Amino acid sequence: MIKWKLPPHGGHMDKPTGIYFQTMTGKEIEERLKVNDVIIIPVGSTEAHGPNAPPGEDTFIVTRFAEAVAEVTGCTVAEPIWYGSHPYHHMGMPGTVIVDDDVFKAYLRSVMAGLWNAGFRKQILLNGHGQEYVIPSAIHQFVKRYQVPGIFINVNWWHITPNELKDKEHGGPFETPFIHADEVETSVSLALFPELIKMEYAVDTTPQTLLPSITSKYLDKAANIYQRPIKWYEHVGLGPMEIYAYPPGCVGKATLASASKATKSVEGVLNFLTELVNEIIKKYPPGVLPPWEQLTQRSREEVDALIRGPLRGGKHIYTIAYPP
Repeated sequence: MIKWKLPPHGGHMDKPTGIYFQTMTGKEIEERLKVNDVIIIPVGSTEAHGPNAPPGEDTFIVTRFAEAVAEVTGCTVAEPIWYGSHPYHHMGMPGTVIVDDDVFKAYLRSVMAGLWNAGFRKQILLNGHGQEYVIPSAIHQFVKRYQVPGIFINVNWWHITPNELKDKEHGGPFETPFIHADEVETSVSLALFPELIKMEYAVDTTPQTLLPSITSKYLDKAANIYQRPIKWYEHVGLGPMEIYAYPPGCVGKATLASASKATKSVEGVLNFLTELVNEIIKKYPPGVLPPWEQLTQRSREEVDALIRGPLRGGKHIYTIAYPP
């Protein structure tokens, strides 16, 4: 277990710190792949998060997680997906940029294909936004189209430490349940990037429901950490649209947030992701993939050509399918 210093030393996106794929030189990428060929793809959003937080909050959460893990494991981080898919009740909220589900999945497939072609065949899509029902579909679409060997994992950070994100009534550290831009999410943000959060502007709203008898017992709100029968994205109509019920952009009591409440959750996420990267590399060192003959029915000759790539006497991934 690592004793993490919070907030982590973050903000690497525009600096040559050996963290991001896009800021490394071609030579540095070659050397990186020899040491660790896992890449974390932060998948975020641009979305209203209230007067005290930036619209990029979801993205900054996962980039700061990824950066800290890359520093201790030697894996690489891709520049994030800044615009995401959204459920119906987000529509029309100023500050929220909605990408069509089909476009979003095609975009993710394209990113995965390009990074696979660059040599990163072990990919972790680290999600920071309420689009966990879309990303696995994109991964399966990718492997169905290309049928190439690799490791492709979707991780939603809140699923790693559900107990540390619950309210006190259910054994957690928070006064209120996790929903959106609220006590919980703002606390996580304060633990990761306090310089971007202005608590003097924080406001509170009261979560609303349109069918109280059902939602109180059977509906899980954001993160699905209480494991109720109906997940938050498995309905339309049990709750109001944000533009009507939550014009400030937060759903809950953001004023109750503090970094200390999120420390155990943040540390748990960092430890899990570190273990995940290390275990992948331990089992499949750089350049080694899971047994290709168990992951595809392509011929050995075809797979070998794709793994070598176009600059080493092989073929690029787009010889199989395009568009991605």
